[in-house]
Amino acid sequence: MARPVVMIGAVMLGLALVLASRAGSLLSFQLTYGVLVGLAASSFFAPMIALTTGWFDTNRGLAVSLVSAGMGVAPMTISPFARWLISAYDWRTAMFDIGVMAWVLLIPVMFLVRQPPKPVTDAADPEPVAEGADMSVGQALRSPQFIILGLTFFACCAAHSGPIFHMVSYAMLCGVAPMAAVTIYSVEGLAGLGGRLLYGVLADRLGVKPVLVAGLAIQAVVIAAYLGVRQLEHFYMLAVIFGATYGGVMPLYAVLAREYFGQRILGTVFGAATMLSSLGMAFGPLAGGMVFDAYASYSWLFIGSAIIGLGAAGIAIAFPPLPRRELQPA
Repeated sequence: MARPVVMIGAVMLGLALVLASRAGSLLSFQLTYGVLVGLAASSFFAPMIALTTGWFDTNRGLAVSLVSAGMGVAPMTISPFARWLISAYDWRTAMFDIGVMAWVLLIPVMFLVRQPPKPVTDAADPEPVAEGADMSVGQALRSPQFIILGLTFFACCAAHSGPIFHMVSYAMLCGVAPMAAVTIYSVEGLAGLGGRLLYGVLADRLGVKPVLVAGLAIQAVVIAAYLGVRQLEHFYMLAVIFGATYGGVMPLYAVLAREYFGQRILGTVFGAATMLSSLGMAFGPLAGGMVFDAYASYSWLFIGSAIIGLGAAGIAIAFPPLPRRELQPA
């Protein structure tokens, strides 16, 4: 059931932000913001994406991409609002107000969340069902399909997280003015919205696996291309491609998980895959900072990220064909 999980997450998110706004020490702030907010935020993505895949039998890639687009819209709306609150008041007031806003906006919306209806089998038109639908959670997490899914998701996020996190600093080192450098990140975010729609439609038309492999390969090439840019307009051009690509491929992992393992254990399977992707997201910025501290340059960050990105595409090629069987008529 997705509703209880996201309801708990909504309550916890508001509470964590309110408590963090009143933190009196670094440790208490780390516990409330770093731990509680992290736990609360993680309770939304996997359940809502899993729920979406259960509601749609056709155009599933597009549906998942549209839902995940909310992740791209939020930074463009809440971030400027938070910046205004901090400028007008202070960070504690901003965090407290956003925590209360989380309760006001999220809790009522949670009552609109509904479980998908159970599929009805038509003997004349039997529904294709994933072969892994009969697996237990343990069997699924040990299966080759999940291992490849998790490794690809990890490598994909490890590849793009470093360049995303350090992009503004890298642009400034290349001579781009600080305010202009910040806009590169905004361009990536806007492009990510379009990329989600584009890749979702392509996945429905061409298949999830080939679109994912192509997207991962494009991502790796674009990351490497950043080594040769110095002008702001060139950063913008690559930001459009980069943002559309990493934004577009992210929802496809949920669609693959649904195709391989069915709806029954999708929340657990996709949650586990998302955990691996979060480790990749944490690895990229950390590695980038260590590389810069050691060499006073981001070149090796982009080289390493491009190699990891190509590795992600290579792992994705190893995805086995989607195993399908048909429900037998009663």
